Amino acid sequence: MFGAFVVYPVAYGLWMARDPSLYVDLIANPRYAQTLVNTALYVGVGVNVKMFLALLLSGFFMRRRWWIRALLPVYILPWALPAIPAFVSFHWMLIGEEGLVDSLLSALFGIQGPLWFTDRRLALGWNIVAYIWKWMPFWTLTFFAARTAIPQEIYDAAEVDGAGGCRRFAHVVFPLLGNLYLVCTLLSTLWTLGDFTTVYLVSEGAPSYSTDVLATLGFHYAFDAAQPSLGVAAVMSAIPVLIPLAIILMRALQTREVQL
Repeated sequence: MFGAFVVYPVAYGLWMARDPSLYVDLIANPRYAQTLVNTALYVGVGVNVKMFLALLLSGFFMRRRWWIRALLPVYILPWALPAIPAFVSFHWMLIGEEGLVDSLLSALFGIQGPLWFTDRRLALGWNIVAYIWKWMPFWTLTFFAARTAIPQEIYDAAEVDGAGGCRRFAHVVFPLLGNLYLVCTLLSTLWTLGDFTTVYLVSEGAPSYSTDVLATLGFHYAFDAAQPSLGVAAVMSAIPVLIPLAIILMRALQTREVQL
């Protein structure tokens, strides 16, 4: 089973992308350089903002108020929804005057919203926002579960010492969850480097494929341009980043005690 579903697909992909001329063609194409920048921004900004906000919001949901506990099931809905309808809905929220965002701007402020997918920076920004909106609830629940494992006596001791909310977070919560935070960030980075669904369904690479990431660029090469080997090579070009991240993750799991 492992050979059929893991070893064979990876080996076949490496075999398809074995020709060095494929990478020469990629590097010679300005579209590939733009895609590398997009991927770095998408992963770097998306993962770090998502993880930090998830850590903060996990503390918000720790509060013992009925309305906060009632809000938690609503908050996790984006993560619970299937990715395709979630991102298609997000896409249509931004489509011209019929979209929800432009309708709200017009109704509340009397202004006409921009054409979100005709500007690269706006389109890339919305890809990142959609990614954070979709996956932040999962990591919030992860950190929420980890926070519940911290003994209440530690919080009480910090409160007796006069530590306020910010000091408790900086000197109690984050040191205890730091290893878990690192492991989760590495995992999220590995997963996000291969993310195809978000960009393909939200911006579709618009305008003119200028917001493609490596996964969507590989798809366009393989299926739209009928160059499957070049498409696989585009995706495989992420391996020099993926392998060091995987090694760091394995070492972090082996040498650090992860608080849960």
